[in-house]
Amino acid sequence: MSFERVVHLTSAHPRYDTRIFYKMCSSLAANGYDVTLVVADGLGNEVNNGVNIVDAGAGSGGRLSRMTRAVSRVFLQAKKLNADIYHLHDPEFVFVGLRLKRLGKKVIFDSHEDVPKQLLSKPYLNITLLRILSIAFGMLERYACSRFDGIIAATPFIRDKFLAINPHTVDINNYPMIGELDAAVPWAGKRDEICYVGGIGAIRGIREIVKACEYLLSGARLNLAGCFSEPAVEAEVKTCPGWRRVNELGFVDRHGVREVLGRSVAGLVTFLPLPNHIDAQPNKMFEYMSAGIPVIASNFPLWREIIEGNDCGICVDPLDPAAIAAAIDYVMNNPERARQMGENGRRAILEKFNWAVEEVKLKAFYQSVLSA
Repeated sequence: MSFERVVHLTSAHPRYDTRIFYKMCSSLAANGYDVTLVVADGLGNEVNNGVNIVDAGAGSGGRLSRMTRAVSRVFLQAKKLNADIYHLHDPEFVFVGLRLKRLGKKVIFDSHEDVPKQLLSKPYLNITLLRILSIAFGMLERYACSRFDGIIAATPFIRDKFLAINPHTVDINNYPMIGELDAAVPWAGKRDEICYVGGIGAIRGIREIVKACEYLLSGARLNLAGCFSEPAVEAEVKTCPGWRRVNELGFVDRHGVREVLGRSVAGLVTFLPLPNHIDAQPNKMFEYMSAGIPVIASNFPLWREIIEGNDCGICVDPLDPAAIAAAIDYVMNNPERARQMGENGRRAILEKFNWAVEEVKLKAFYQSVLSA
């Protein structure tokens, strides 16, 4: 079979984004597709994992510039490549997708988030403006996505929303690659540590997590790996008594993530109950499971179904620091039970929540787009 030329577009994500580069682009390249990833980071062009990375150049001016000028630069580069399929990874590319359709190209829109709901959780805009933007983008999304050749959704919940807009929709979940983060550290070699890995902010529960550290009765410390998105929140939590229990690691690469997960007894994902979180499937939840450690997660119905349904962790009220602390103390004080929950999580990853399963769906979806 002769495969076509594919271009993935992003101005918001780093070139080595796990979902975009390591999973989607690399999988397609390994299966014979001619894959180019256009980014806007100023780091230059390169070839990696069989993927051609084309840099549209880094701009300045913050978020607004990224959503306007950077998108324009990425579009110009993409147009020059004259590909057969264009795969869009950012919501600000919906206009680009419509322009590409007018040029006769096949366009796939990849919805990583439920953007109208996500907008309602933005901390830097007032609530009236957020509601207006959410409604406006929802209308634009329905118009544009009904005209695209296919929609990829990052979760089944987002898939179900788009099926009403475009019947050619599939969920490609951001599940871990088998073995990538399994440090295989014997349980006896674990430290008295739990971890949080990922973007750090108020809506992701950092205030409650640090407050929980005040209530710990065990000797647990928190490995905090990631970058703060809000300087004021960072300054605030660093003045809290619980901060004395925090090992601040900053940004860590994938090898660093593997090491942190390997030495930790459990992983935290206690996002606050906001519209875009309740039906989400955070990647870190599955990465903790992949590493064979129990998950301490928010008690949203979907999350409870995954965590308690696979007996691989504890669900708590994310607004209750005392409950978070109690869950941490439980896994610290019951190592055999924690080890068993970790093994259950790893088994669930091997059986169903892994990228190999999603890769098959991705290949089938691309073939259906090409043959349409």
